Amino acid sequence: MSFKVVMTYSDGDREELDEVFETESEAEEFGLEQVSNFGAGGEVLHLSNPGDYPASSEGVEADYEVLEVED
Repeated sequence: MSFKVVMTYSDGDREELDEVFETESEAEEFGLEQVSNFGAGGEVLHLSNPGDYPASSEGVEADYEVLEVED
């Protein structure tokens, strides 16, 4: 078995990422990193143009789930 990460967003969108992991813990670590990157990217966008990009507390939030996939 392998594992994949699916990003879930508070606006209802879902995105299955391409990376495949051998262990669930590797997938969990990657998912946490992607959530962190999403938050940091949103903050940078807000700082560069607050009129077009709301602060993270006002915008879309990200989370992830790990799926088990067959090889």
